[in-house]
Amino acid sequence: MTSFPTASSAMTSFVSRNPADPSDVLGEFPASGAPAVAAAVERARAAQPGWAASGAAARSSALTAVAAAVEAAAGELAALAVREVGKPIAEARAEVARTAAIWRYYAQAPYEPTGTVHEPAAGPGLLLTRRRPHGVAGLIAPWNFPLAIPSWKAAPALAVGNTVVLKPAPEATACARRLADIIEEALPDGVFTLAPGGAAEGGALVATADVVSFTGSTAVGEAVVRAATARGIPVQAEMGGLNAAIVLPDADIERAAAHIAVAIAGYAGQKCTATSRVIAVGAARDPLREALAEALRKLAVGDPADPATVCGPLVSEQARDRFERARDGLRAVVSGPSLAGPGWYAAPTLVEEVPQGHRLLSEEVFGPIAALLPARDTAEAVRMANSVAQGLVTSVHTADLDVALHALDRLDTGMIRVNAPSTGVDFHLPFGGAKASGHGPREQGRAALEFYTSSRTYTLAPGDAM
Repeated sequence: MTSFPTASSAMTSFVSRNPADPSDVLGEFPASGAPAVAAAVERARAAQPGWAASGAAARSSALTAVAAAVEAAAGELAALAVREVGKPIAEARAEVARTAAIWRYYAQAPYEPTGTVHEPAAGPGLLLTRRRPHGVAGLIAPWNFPLAIPSWKAAPALAVGNTVVLKPAPEATACARRLADIIEEALPDGVFTLAPGGAAEGGALVATADVVSFTGSTAVGEAVVRAATARGIPVQAEMGGLNAAIVLPDADIERAAAHIAVAIAGYAGQKCTATSRVIAVGAARDPLREALAEALRKLAVGDPADPATVCGPLVSEQARDRFERARDGLRAVVSGPSLAGPGWYAAPTLVEEVPQGHRLLSEEVFGPIAALLPARDTAEAVRMANSVAQGLVTSVHTADLDVALHALDRLDTGMIRVNAPSTGVDFHLPFGGAKASGHGPREQGRAALEFYTSSRTYTLAPGDAM
């Protein structure tokens, strides 16, 4: 059973390195420590009533200012994401643009209705519902989207009147610090606080916040859910996926292969929405096998600062070792050698004839590797897609809309993308998975505004009989 560490096992500092060149150290950062996190939550709790009472215009203006500042610092932020987490520059620029758009989107949320008015069942009076902020939102974010994920958690929480304490992943601390500088500049003191650190800091945050949002591994996510549930506070956890792409014989095979290759190896497969299982239905297997192998060979692997790069380095030496163990002993359709040089690179890999029970069919590797699996028909493909514990996203590739819609009804995943890569998220729609991929309400869109508030029902009866 995974649990948070005690104070004696907590880290005191950590080093952030460039995955493309580990000798390039971005900095050594002190961990906050559990007592400091608890104190930050108390400061945020003291600041929360004033922030909630500041009014829609003040909150909207502050979030708009964050969006403008992110846009003004776009080049710096993108370069920082490239250097700290190895994100290819094209994706880093897109993430910065998306981050600004998230803050602008939620800047309108303070003006949204917070409740409804109803007639009573009998007699005079009014019945009202009203959504109110929980208090302090404790946010635990991963390293792979170091700007967008903290933003899509923090922006809605702030918009509806919560204050925020954010614990970023240690690997993305420099990005988090720069983003925090931008956010804190636009907000009153105590409304947003960064709490760098590891598991000890995360445990302290879950133990003290009023609402918790987590993105990360399944093991840690389950521990977060247990701890928050024991306290009786709202919690959501996004815990990754083992995502399938289903390709039917009538699909545009070349187009499907191009989409799937990017979903396997883009950002070195370090996305919870990456494709790790490719299910070829019937006669699609052989042409897809050839087209996908060719598409993976063509993907540019290398320096993430190069605009042509699609697959950069893995985030750490441990991540690369995990990738190597996952593909060891398997029959490779395509797998180039890892790049020479100092970075933690891994070649995009497609394997086949994967035995039942192999870890690649049950565990998220978080690397540029996928298994090619045959299915006799669509029904078997859907069963295979649903056979794992996770249920985040499935992509379906077909020219037959009727078949696609029939498959959609039976796929047990939170998101389904037809004739598109499994990767890709629309920030104004709910995001989240089924089964072991997620716990609690969805993130993003209006779903986030509901998660960061609680509904109250008011009965207003006249003081005097009419």
